[in-house]
Order: sequence, then structure tokens, then C-alpha cells
Amino acid sequence: MEVMIWIGALASLTGVAGLIWCIVIVARAKRENLSEDDLRARLKSVLPLNLGALLLSAIGLMLVVVGILLS
Repeated sequence: MEVMIWIGALASLTGVAGLIWCIVIVARAKRENLSEDDLRARLKSVLPLNLGALLLSAIGLMLVVVGILLS
């Protein structure tokens, strides 16, 4: 079960890194002073990445908890 804990930790950290990357993308878009439509388009393109990173992080945390409970 120790392997499950490490895999979960890696998945969770990867998800958090993805979330940070989404924050960086949105911050850059806001600094570029884009028009309203262009900013919305950029945010729409980042949304699936954000949700995927959040899901990966949540699954990683679930794996860690299950690994701890089973060991």
C-alpha cells in the first residue's frame, strides 16, 4: 500500500502544479489587456485544463487516504 500512497502523492502534486499553471495563464491574459471577447475565449480554453488538474489532484488525495487506511 505504500506504493499507492506515493502514486497518490505524485498525482496530487501534479494536479496542484496544473492548477498553478492555470493561474499563471489567466494572470498573463489579464495583464495583456485583451478585449472582453478575447479574454473570455482565453478563459474558456483554460477551463478544461483547470478542471482536469483539480480532478487529478482530488484523485491523488483519494489514493493517499485509501493507501493510509489500508496499510
